Amino acid sequence: MRDTMKEINHFREERDWRKFHKLKDLALSVSIEAAELLENFQWKTSEEAIQENFDNIQDEIADVLIYSYMLASDLNLDIDTLILNKLEKNKRKYPLEKSKGSKQKYTEYN
Repeated sequence: MRDTMKEINHFREERDWRKFHKLKDLALSVSIEAAELLENFQWKTSEEAIQENFDNIQDEIADVLIYSYMLASDLNLDIDTLILNKLEKNKRKYPLEKSKGSKQKYTEYN
């Protein structure tokens, strides 16, 4: 992931775009790109969306990740550490004995 981060930062630095990438705007961009990803699935089954929009789905996922990487980079956060820390929190929230095979949210456990 470090190479990916370097490539993303190199791309925007070559274009002198970092000055436009304020934290708020990067966070907004993640949400906007996620909405564009969702548009590919609107009014379709998952199968139809993939069949009709697979290339665009890939591009929109990449856009969400690129903006997320830039936001993490600008906050001096390591993506791998963020993900591993969040997985640990999720393991505590969703213990195997209560969550395996269940779609219940942790707040719905008995």
